[in-house]
Amino acid sequence: MLDLTYTAPTPKVIAGAKHDWELVIGMEIHAQVSSNAKLFSGASTTFGAEPNSNVSFVDAAMPGMLPVINEFCVEQAVRTGLGLKARINLTSAFDRKNYFYPDLPQGYQISQLYHPIVGEGEVLVELAPGSNGERTARLVRIERIHLEQDAGKSIHDMDPNLSFVDFNRTGVALMEIVSRPDIRGPEEAAAYVTKLRQILRYLGTCDGNMQNGNLRADVNVSVCRPGQYEKYQATQDFSHLGTRCEIKNMNSMRFIQLAIDYEARRQIAILEDGGSVVQETRLYDPDKNETRSMRSKEEAHDYRYFPDPDLLPLEIEQAWVDDIHARMPELPDAKKARFMADYGLTDYDANVLTAELDSGRYFDEVAKGRDGKMAANWVINELFGRLKKEGHDITASPVSAAQLGGIIDLIAAGTISGKMAKDLFEIVYTEGGDPAAIAEARGMKQVTDTGAIEKAVDEIIAANPEQVEKAKANPKLAGWFTGQVIKASGGKANPATVNALVAQKLGL
Repeated sequence: MLDLTYTAPTPKVIAGAKHDWELVIGMEIHAQVSSNAKLFSGASTTFGAEPNSNVSFVDAAMPGMLPVINEFCVEQAVRTGLGLKARINLTSAFDRKNYFYPDLPQGYQISQLYHPIVGEGEVLVELAPGSNGERTARLVRIERIHLEQDAGKSIHDMDPNLSFVDFNRTGVALMEIVSRPDIRGPEEAAAYVTKLRQILRYLGTCDGNMQNGNLRADVNVSVCRPGQYEKYQATQDFSHLGTRCEIKNMNSMRFIQLAIDYEARRQIAILEDGGSVVQETRLYDPDKNETRSMRSKEEAHDYRYFPDPDLLPLEIEQAWVDDIHARMPELPDAKKARFMADYGLTDYDANVLTAELDSGRYFDEVAKGRDGKMAANWVINELFGRLKKEGHDITASPVSAAQLGGIIDLIAAGTISGKMAKDLFEIVYTEGGDPAAIAEARGMKQVTDTGAIEKAVDEIIAANPEQVEKAKANPKLAGWFTGQVIKASGGKANPATVNALVAQKLGL
C-alpha cells in the first residue's frame, strides 16, 4: 500500500468576493469504450475514417433494424467497474432517452438510467505534497457507471449555408462515469480526471485520447457558504450545495480548471448581487476564457425515459465477473507501491514511471535483476529526457529495454565508466546495436590494469610537486590527480582504481 495521509475534502475558498464561498464539483466522464465494433452494431469504430463510412443500418436507424448488444463492450464496462472497486450489477437494463439532435438518427439515445451496469465505486486521488512535504490523498466516490451510445458529429464549417453530419461516431459505446460532489477545487478536478484516465488506460478499457474526444468531461459546478457542505454530508440534501450548472464537453485538463474558476466567480457575482443561479448547461469558450449558456438544464423527466422495448434486461453471471477479475492487470497504485518497495524508488520517480502503462512496463524490464535506482535514473533522466526533447513517447523509443539494461550491466561490471555509458547510449540511440559488442569494437572499455594506471599516477605526481604538497595539506585536493590520470588515459581509467592508487601514493 502507498504511504499516504487521507484527508477530508479541502474547500476551495474563492478570494475577491464580499463573503467566503466554497466550491463543490461533481463530474460526469464520458469514456469511449475501446472496442473494434459499436455498442449495438458491428460497424467499425476506427477514428479518422471517411465521413459516414462506418455506419450500419442500425446506426442509421433504418426501419426494422434492431440493436444487438456487443458482449465485449459489456465486459469492458465490468472491467472498469472492478478497477474502480465498484459494485457490479448482475442485472441491468437499457432505456431510451428521448431528445432530438440532427446527429442522432434514432431521435433517442439508448442509455441506462434506472438500472446501470455498475454501481458505487471509488477513485483514490493523490494530491500534490503540502507545504510540509506530506503526501495526501482522498477518495472521490463514484455513484454509477452506465453504458450508452454516442451521437454523431455536426459539421458547420464546410459551407456558408449548409451544415453536414457525420454518423461515424453514432452508436459508439460510451461509459458515463458519474462522481459524487466530492471535488472541492479546480486542481482537484484535474487530478481526478488525470487519475481516472490513467486507470482506464491501464485497464485497456478506454485509450483516454482527449484530443479525439474519446474522453470528455461534463463538469457540474456550484458554490455554497462555509458549513453548507458539511450539512449536505450529514443529510445528503443537495439543496445545501447551491444550484449547479453543467459545463459540457471539456477535453483539456487546463481548460477544465479555467472553466471551473470562471464559473464559480460568475455564480458568486450573481448571488452577491441578490440574484439566483439558474440551473443550465453551459459551454466554455477558451478564447474568451468564459462560459456561456447553451440550454436550460433538463431533468430526467424532460427526456421521457422509458425501458427500451427492443432490448431485454442484461443479465450476467457472477462466474463471468470473477473470470474478468482474475484477468485484471496490475493497476497504477499497486504498481507504484511495488516499485517503491522492490526497487527502493522515491515517490517522485515511482510517479513518473507509473504515469503511463508503457513506461511502467519498460522500466520493469530494465530494472529486473539490476539496481533499481540506477535503472530509474537512466530511464527517467537519459531516455525520457531525450524522448521529450524530440517530442516522442516511450512507444517510439529507439533504445529497447534490453539495450538499456545492457548499458547498465556494463556500468555495474565496471567495464565502462559513467561518461563512457553516456557516449555508448548516444550510439545505441542513433545507430542501434548491442551495447557490449559496440563497447568492444570501439574500445570503450575502462582500463583496470593497475600496472598501467600506477605508471600514469607516478608520472603525474612526479611532474607536479607543488600540487602534491597542497594535497597532503588538504586531502580534498587529491581529486585533481584523479582527474589528470583519467584525462591522460583518454577517459578509460577506472576512477575507483585511480582514487585508491592516488591516495596510496600520497600517503593519505
